[in-house]
Amino acid sequence: MSDTANSLEDLKSVTDGSAEAPEAVAAEPKIDEHGRAYGTGRRKEATARVWIKPGTGKITVNGKDQEQYFARPVLRMVIEQPLVEADRRTEFDVICTVRGSGLSGQAGAVRHGIARALVNYEPGLRSVLKPFGFLTRDPRTVERKKYGRAKARRSFQFSKR
Repeated sequence: MSDTANSLEDLKSVTDGSAEAPEAVAAEPKIDEHGRAYGTGRRKEATARVWIKPGTGKITVNGKDQEQYFARPVLRMVIEQPLVEADRRTEFDVICTVRGSGLSGQAGAVRHGIARALVNYEPGLRSVLKPFGFLTRDPRTVERKKYGRAKARRSFQFSKR
């Protein structure tokens, strides 16, 4: 029990001499035999499976071009955000399958999956994408309906008679 540290100075001397700080290990890219990186994205009830590979910037969703699948320009902008912020818009082809929820939830799931796949392909991009929140799964989901209510919180119309 002679190594007991009773003050901050004692604690500092104990940690300085005996233990070395572990070096940060650089993350390695996770690329399959076809040269692709994979990422799973989720938003609301939607799940997207996303593969990225070096290419010209073409995005394919469920076998269709992104302009055909996501007709609204806002949804196309949402799924391209990680590529734009990482400055890799024209460097990767994106192939994804998405199911569940509606178009807005699916676009959010694809964005999340693209960001995760980019980090798997180039681990150095994590510090670029993390501040924008692209790697964080949005936990908001639809609230369940309660009994005695018309919807989750809305009451039935009140009638005096």
